Amino acid sequence: MGVRESGGRGDEGGGGGHVPAVPGGVPPHRVAVLVRDGMLPIEVGIVHRIFGEARSAAGERLYELVTCALAPGEVRTDADFTVNVAHGPEALAEAGTVVVPASGTDYGRGEGWCAGRLDPEMTAALGRIRPGTRIASICTGAFVLAAAGLLDGRRATTHWRSVDAFRQLFPAVELDPDVLYTDEGEVLTAAGVASGIDLCLHMVRCDHGAAVANDVARRTVVPPHREGGQAQYIRRPVPEPQLSSTGVARAWVLEHLDRPLTLRDLAAREAMSVRTFTRRFREEVGVSPLQWLTRQRIERARQLLEETELTVDRIADEAGFGTAASLRMHLQAALGVSPRAYRSTFRGPGSGSGNGPGSGGGLPA
Repeated sequence: MGVRESGGRGDEGGGGGHVPAVPGGVPPHRVAVLVRDGMLPIEVGIVHRIFGEARSAAGERLYELVTCALAPGEVRTDADFTVNVAHGPEALAEAGTVVVPASGTDYGRGEGWCAGRLDPEMTAALGRIRPGTRIASICTGAFVLAAAGLLDGRRATTHWRSVDAFRQLFPAVELDPDVLYTDEGEVLTAAGVASGIDLCLHMVRCDHGAAVANDVARRTVVPPHREGGQAQYIRRPVPEPQLSSTGVARAWVLEHLDRPLTLRDLAAREAMSVRTFTRRFREEVGVSPLQWLTRQRIERARQLLEETELTVDRIADEAGFGTAASLRMHLQAALGVSPRAYRSTFRGPGSGSGNGPGSGGGLPA
């Protein structure tokens, strides 16, 4: 995932209407949700709920949301009801972020998006989006972005059931079917319904820091952060019932990240051999124990960089990297930035002077 800066909005459970400005006179960041016939209501609701719950430290909304369609009026859903959409494609021209959820028609062979092409109405609608606008898709909404050429040469993901069709239609896209979401700067994609939550929280986190994103997660009663590289929940062979879960070991690790941990230590927590534990761990988590451990240490370091004034040396020690040089190397490899740059960009509101995305420093790094 890339590290980037962006704007922001939100209200108690919904968007639309007049939204007060955030502190400093900066208007809320407008998010336009582009829906289509056959829309999945849950995906549209996810976008409104996650961005709609984001608040500044003073309680102001950070995002303004608007739902739009190719033409105002009733839009069919994949359920037994329709949604009355008040806005047409003109709303796209005023957005700082555009989100394209899935449609039930995406799964039909030869129907518009799955045929790898856009109809003239959709082409014209996407042409209204201003340069520099952040564009994201959820699930098979990635077919729309790919058909528009927005994903060429970029890493992207989509629902695992649609991987083969996507690869055939869009060979220029670097499709990664094994992740929850991707972030290529101005273009982001999520694999499926629930990973849309992860992607929206990721965007809130990038815009306003972990404190705001974690507050949104608490309000919505969802996990505050799942790494984008985590494997999709693709059906796998059922593990042998006599093998115990690796959950005890994982929970223990999270309480002892500052310690020098070995694979043998983790396997011992579950009374397994190293070989059995490693196999079982991959079945349950989708990555190796070492990859998972490194991710948890990076996440711990990110949290401390965002929420504390600890020095980089101290953070490296508490996250289990041992030295500041090791922390810098791992953070650079994972996010492409140094600890100082990360802290400067992603501090949450209220953690020193100059709050907000891209604000200046003041904290030791």
